[in-house]
Amino acid sequence: MKNGESLKKNRDFQFVYKNGTSYANKYLVMYVLRNQQTKNRLGISVSKKVGNSVVRHRITRLVRESYRLNEELFQLGYDIVVVARVAASSIGYWETERALLHLAARHHIKVEIENHDKKSDD
Repeated sequence: MKNGESLKKNRDFQFVYKNGTSYANKYLVMYVLRNQQTKNRLGISVSKKVGNSVVRHRITRLVRESYRLNEELFQLGYDIVVVARVAASSIGYWETERALLHLAARHHIKVEIENHDKKSDD
């Protein structure tokens, strides 16, 4: 993540939960709060209810990679906490990316960039 870093401290997560806004879809819940920095901070939370440690770490990697590859689409200056739902345990990368970008658009922190389509119009 070139324009961001990770949220690590529990108090940072709790502050975003308490003061941020949230939207959810079938797989993820996203909390967003404006910070006083010129970069985004991403926190990922996956409960033990979602699965064992292998499943939880897989979901964490999928969310982090989805964010990293689409980082230029996110406005800067936000603390973002992504919480995985139980349904996320069975999805792959593309569904994770779609769910993450859907929530970013709902929060109005997604910037539209031309020619970002993954499909070629050839």
